[in-house]
Amino acid sequence: MVSAVRLAGPTMTSSDLHSTTTPRTGTASSHGKTILIGEHAVVYGAPAIVLPVLDAVVTATVTPIPGGASGHTLTSSVHTGPLDLAPAAVMPTVTAVTATLAHFGVTDQGFHVRVDSAVPTARGMGSSAAVAAAVTAAVADALGEVLDPETHHALIQTCERVAHGRPSGLDARGVVTDVPIWFEADGILPVDPGAPVAFVVADSGVLGHTRDAVAAVRAQHDRSPETVDAIVARIGGLAGRARETLVDGDARSLGATMDAAHDLLAALDVSSTDLDRLVAAARDAGALGAKLTGGGRGGCVLALARDADDADRIATVLRAAGATATWTTTIGDRAR
Repeated sequence: MVSAVRLAGPTMTSSDLHSTTTPRTGTASSHGKTILIGEHAVVYGAPAIVLPVLDAVVTATVTPIPGGASGHTLTSSVHTGPLDLAPAAVMPTVTAVTATLAHFGVTDQGFHVRVDSAVPTARGMGSSAAVAAAVTAAVADALGEVLDPETHHALIQTCERVAHGRPSGLDARGVVTDVPIWFEADGILPVDPGAPVAFVVADSGVLGHTRDAVAAVRAQHDRSPETVDAIVARIGGLAGRARETLVDGDARSLGATMDAAHDLLAALDVSSTDLDRLVAAARDAGALGAKLTGGGRGGCVLALARDADDADRIATVLRAAGATATWTTTIGDRAR
C-alpha cells in the first residue's frame, strides 16, 4: 500500500541552505515505460503489468544560478527561457522544480534546468512522468539531498496531476523501475521473469489521444456498463495470465495473451488503423504476440520477440511498415 507523504518542510533561505550544503550541479535520469497488459482496464481497478524501456532515457541537469537569484530557467525541446514564462505544455516540468524546492523549504535560490529526453511525448511511454522523475531527483541532488522512493513517487504524482488530472500512478512507477512491475490499487510488486524476454516498442508516429480514449471508454461504460465491465474483467484476467507466463518463462503463451489483449482493446474502440497495421506487420514478421500499448488511438505498439536478434529483425520490419522509431527492451536477470 502506498503511504501518504507530506510534501512540505521547514522554510529554508539560501543562507540556511549554504550553512548545510552549497547548491551544486545536480543530475538524474529516468526512462520510458510501456504497458504489457492492462491499459484502460486499470482505470476501473483491474491490475496491469508495466515494463521499463531502459533505452529511452531522460536526463535532467540542474545548475544553481549565481548570486542567489530566485527565478528559474529552463532549456528543453519544448521551452527555453524563464520558467515563469513557460507555456502550459511545460507546467508539469515547472511543477517538478517548484514542488521539490517547496518540499525542502528552499525559497530564494534560482536554478537553471536542462532536460534532454529520448522519450517521445503523447505516445503512451510516460514522457511527462519520466521528465518529472528526472527533474525532481536532479533538483534534490542539486541541494545535496536524495529523495526516498515514496517521496519521489509523491512528487512525480504532483506533476502528473498537472499533466493528466487524475493519474493512476502507473506511469510514475514505470519510469523509475528497472524490472517489470505488477500494478494494482492496493500496491505494486516486482515480477521476476523466469527467462529473458525481448520486446520491441514501435512508435506509429501518430500522437496518442489518451484523454479522448479514456473519455470514449467512459462514455461506452455509461451506455453499456455490463459490456465494458466484462471486457475490463477479461483484461484483468489476461494481466494475471501474463504475470504467470512471465514468471514461468513461457514466451509463446505470453504472446497469445498479448494478442488477446489487443483484440479486447480494439473492442473498446481505442485502437486505430495505424496501430492495427503495425500489429499485423509484427505478427507477419514472426512476433510471438503484438498489441497496442498505452492509451491508444495513436502512440505505440508492443511486440514480443523470440530473442534479441529476432527483436532487431522485427524492429526493422516495423520501421519499413511505417514506424517512426523503435526501441528494444530485454527483461530478465539472465538477459543482463
